[in-house]
Amino acid sequence: MHCERQAFPGIDTDGGMAEYIRTSARAAVKLAPGVEPAAVAALADAGLTAYHAAKKAVPLLYPGTTCVVMGAGGLGHLGIQCLRAMTATRIVVLDRNEEALALTRDWGADEIVLVDGSHLDRISELTDGKGAEVVLDFVAEGGAEKEGWLMTKRAGSHYIIGYGGTVEIPAIDVISTERNIIGNLVGSYNDLVELMALAAAGKVEMLTQTYPLDAVNDAMDDLEGGRLRGRGILVPAG
Repeated sequence: MHCERQAFPGIDTDGGMAEYIRTSARAAVKLAPGVEPAAVAALADAGLTAYHAAKKAVPLLYPGTTCVVMGAGGLGHLGIQCLRAMTATRIVVLDRNEEALALTRDWGADEIVLVDGSHLDRISELTDGKGAEVVLDFVAEGGAEKEGWLMTKRAGSHYIIGYGGTVEIPAIDVISTERNIIGNLVGSYNDLVELMALAAAGKVEMLTQTYPLDAVNDAMDDLEGGRLRGRGILVPAG
């Protein structure tokens, strides 16, 4: 993620919704016989991003701690599974979609909280008014980036994985509570190998829905409308 000549398709380089994209052999992952690229493509992006963040938080999530996961969508649903596979922390999941929340029990969520205006009070109740040791914010827009900070306890860590919002926190609040803000950008090659091992062991499973490349607008509409569960995969013709 931090190479000197980094290029990130979709952010600082065109690409990501094209029929072809040029890359290097170093970035290619050999698939086992019979595995279709569309079936595992999201592991190399959304899955890797969720795993990278969860792995970084593992040392802080010893038994007895609480981890709040904000968002149970394309990233969050993998993050929940990774946390369950690698830690004994209590996992509390927030989402504004009741259908998405209902699925998280099977992925390893211990508590679910509907984002309905009373969710901050509910998190306070679940953590005895102290907040969570770790908050994984897979949303980070629409106010979530502000609420994630409020849910983080003193000396806790607020991991920002989603983007779109703006983080504005008085310096005195950071200093006086010794809370941390931690950024996360996709993951490393080793992270991907480890994630593939978890997937092969049946510890994590990526929810995906495929669309032909020329139906990209339908995929975006489903995502915007909350109809897409997991991650949408665009499949080029031929």
